[in-house]
Amino acid sequence: MQISDLQIALIGAGAAGVAMVWGYNVWQDRRHRRDAERIFNGKQPDALLDGEAGNAEPADAELERREPGVAEPVTEPQAAIRDESDAAESVAAELPQAAVAPQLPPEWADEVADCVLRLVADEPISAPAVWAMQDAWAADCGKDLRWLMRNDGDSAWRLCDANDSGRYAQWAVSLQLADRRGPLSDAALTRFFDGVQQVALQAGATLELPPRGDTVLRAASLDEFCAAVDIQFVLHVVEAGGGVFSGTKLRGVAEAAGLVLEGDGVFRARDALGGELFSVANLGAERFDAETLKSLATNGLTLSLDVPRVADGVAAFDRMLGTARQLAAALGGVLVDAQRAALAEAMIAAIRAKTAELQQRMNDGGIVPGSVRALRLFS
Repeated sequence: MQISDLQIALIGAGAAGVAMVWGYNVWQDRRHRRDAERIFNGKQPDALLDGEAGNAEPADAELERREPGVAEPVTEPQAAIRDESDAAESVAAELPQAAVAPQLPPEWADEVADCVLRLVADEPISAPAVWAMQDAWAADCGKDLRWLMRNDGDSAWRLCDANDSGRYAQWAVSLQLADRRGPLSDAALTRFFDGVQQVALQAGATLELPPRGDTVLRAASLDEFCAAVDIQFVLHVVEAGGGVFSGTKLRGVAEAAGLVLEGDGVFRARDALGGELFSVANLGAERFDAETLKSLATNGLTLSLDVPRVADGVAAFDRMLGTARQLAAALGGVLVDAQRAALAEAMIAAIRAKTAELQQRMNDGGIVPGSVRALRLFS
């Protein structure tokens, strides 16, 4: 069959079109690859990671967030420790650079934990007016939000609340990027940006917004890193013969061990500064209180150590272990795991080692265990 000139032209045009599409896809792929390399492998220092973990390779498996993880003894502790270590290292390696907010109190506006925006006005802005404007949308952001203000560079930043009646020229607003509920969402960040923009416009203040996509990426990476080190270790003390503990005797023994019964129905051990070291709760559903303990009979106790929230995890674990043994001896109980099997010394050593490892990874990532930053992120 003879091919006409028109058919030849159409074939040529089709081939050219295919070539153009192929070339465009190659260009797009290379551009996206460069963008990814710029975000994850840039030469700028990582505000969340300043140690050796920054050179780790990404993990092959996707990590799932734990809310928080409650670590019961496992049958193969060394394998579990190795796998979770690799996961934490790969997450830490991908943490992007955080925006720095100098001179702001870290307990209110943290360069790692928060997205921080600044507003500067020629004339001081009424604090009640700002509070009223933000009141319409602040709750939609879903994370801890704080307004700070001052009048000049020499004065200290103050935390704004609904009762402040002053006027201030310099403002900063921080929105936490992640907590144990997960990362800040794109929708919540958009609401935050739009709301602060409206405040700036109505107040006549200048405002600079960071790229929204980069901020969402920061939140997701921070959450992923935190999830990889978010472990809570628990021990159980049960009656040796399968019976129950008397609530009255339990309270006396717990207080003798230095534990204090708090308003939420849980005994706690605290450090000299008031920080929680570990807790002791009822193994059953009922919470302890001064009245019910007089008649309560419980099947056992659960001792919990929240690893990211204590400054010295190994020391806290050793104290928790000592308290568990003290309770067991005084109450006629035994120290067991979740399956009611006696807790072996090898397992205790594995928990202690894992606690030290997790806290070292937190330090390497710039989140000091038990610090204000850690308490905020792991809440």
